[in-house]
Amino acid sequence: MPKNSIIDTSNMSAGQRAALEMAEDSRDVREISGFAGSLFMGFPKLSRISPFPEQAHDDKSEGDAFIAKLKEFLIHHTDPDTIDREGEIPDSVFHGLAQLGAFGIKIPKKYGGLGLSQTNYSRAAAVLGAHCGNLTALLSAHQSIGVPQPLIVFGTDEQKESFLPLFANGQVSAFALTEKDVGSDPAKMQTLASPSDDGEHYLLNGEKLWCTNGLKASHIVVMAKTPTPEKPYASTAFIVDANAPGVEIVTRCHFMGLRALYNGVIKFTNVKVPKKHIVAGVGKGLKVALTTLNTGRLTLPAACSGALKTCLDISLNWAKNREQWGCAIGKHAAIASKLADLKADHFATESMVLYVSALVDRDKNADIRIEAAMAKLWGTEAAWRGVDQTMQLKGGRGYETADSLKNRGESPDPIERMMRDCRINTIFEGSSEIMKLFIAREALDPHLRRGAAAIDTRNSMSVRLIAALKAGLHYALWYPLRWLPLTLEVPVGTHPRLKRHFKHIEKYARKLSRCLFHAMVLNGPKLEKRQLLLGCYVDIATELFAMSCAVSRTDSLLQKNPKHSLSTIHYLCSRGCQKIEALFAQSNDVKSEKRGYRLAQEMMAELA
Repeated sequence: MPKNSIIDTSNMSAGQRAALEMAEDSRDVREISGFAGSLFMGFPKLSRISPFPEQAHDDKSEGDAFIAKLKEFLIHHTDPDTIDREGEIPDSVFHGLAQLGAFGIKIPKKYGGLGLSQTNYSRAAAVLGAHCGNLTALLSAHQSIGVPQPLIVFGTDEQKESFLPLFANGQVSAFALTEKDVGSDPAKMQTLASPSDDGEHYLLNGEKLWCTNGLKASHIVVMAKTPTPEKPYASTAFIVDANAPGVEIVTRCHFMGLRALYNGVIKFTNVKVPKKHIVAGVGKGLKVALTTLNTGRLTLPAACSGALKTCLDISLNWAKNREQWGCAIGKHAAIASKLADLKADHFATESMVLYVSALVDRDKNADIRIEAAMAKLWGTEAAWRGVDQTMQLKGGRGYETADSLKNRGESPDPIERMMRDCRINTIFEGSSEIMKLFIAREALDPHLRRGAAAIDTRNSMSVRLIAALKAGLHYALWYPLRWLPLTLEVPVGTHPRLKRHFKHIEKYARKLSRCLFHAMVLNGPKLEKRQLLLGCYVDIATELFAMSCAVSRTDSLLQKNPKHSLSTIHYLCSRGCQKIEALFAQSNDVKSEKRGYRLAQEMMAELA
């Protein structure tokens, strides 16, 4: 059992215990301290989010220069529809991106990279997301979860000097974790790394599925089991030369969208990997993966903000110029509501990305576990809704391919391609369902630290009793405070017309904290099985986080321009409050949850 685990796994099956113990052993054990975590505790730390962090002038100028070059290259030297149609990215595009430094955006300058900030990287991802999903996936998989990011965080000086210049110069990297029977359960991993006889290498054997960029990569970060008697499920991250003997591309995988994704099944047969190519140390593989994904998954909502902007531009143009029933279709309420949603979703997604990116730029070791996961969850879901509604708004022209539209003289809006490409975002790098479970675990952590020992059957009765008394004393004060209508200290200088939104956020956060506490008391250790209930609470907190980022950013924009429109933020918050009320109501519908679960089990039983 991991020493830092505070969850009693003694009554779990062997498979459940192994998976949970691995995850617990690899968690960031710091106490949650960020703004998003405070939403679950009932007292939002508004000082963490307001004033909204501004990008430094020099940093913005540096980013502007690169983004201008990137936009020019994408517009004049790439054709997303041709890439989609042919399923290949031309060599000239690889070469052009390399010349721009697009494969080394965050790699420090001393290793040949551009050395841009996380904020500028996110801005670049938005530009790519607005233009081409295939190019976004290529550069994102390479830099966000491929070799550069783990090395920047965990690499030794020797590793950085050996590998980072290669990628800054245009070589491609990949990340290999998933296996046929391993989705989000790393305890089932079969790829094995065994020490060689010479003591200087590991021999790698196994097969990895869905290795994005694997067909083009010069090097791959491979996660493999390195079991010991003490830790039979331990894993380690290795940097593997894709051209080494024993590395085999079994097949290229093809998908509904991202048709030029260089994704495949990679097999490793007695591949010799030098010990000096281990990242962070033996047994630290899952920690490397989870830490890398914390920052890496931020690229997805950044790209989604770009996709939403494209959807908004297409929809606005169509709504204004297309006439039906004697007026522009944007005058009809059913269409106007879609435009309002697109605008609100784009602004909120962009605001979350800019806020979390600023946290990373301020402190490379910042705890952004919950913030990045919420941005990924909310932003990818918003982008999928946005593409779907844009297609609905454009009707048959949305369903028609860009090539077909162009052939008959109409604007080749790529909604059909965007829908195929966008669908993966709620699955990539942690599905929406996994994100909710991840966020729920982190949200419960402050409570588990105080009360888990009282119900942990591994402890003696005296230890459990003392823990229960301490927790009781704490909650005797904590709980009543979540009912009192305390006045929220709205940040000084907040625009008067925005204060009410912060007060609504505080009110709902207090209610959320009470409901989460009630759920813990009523369900005890069985709460982890109430995934729909926890999902509702996570959705509520995520909606509050989106609203908070957007309100704070709007306040900042008003400081610069007092005439800045408040229509977007008023609509976003009004809609958000309605969603939250509906989610609270849904969380109380226990009967439907039980009936749905019972029906699913009956159907599976019938298959047997």
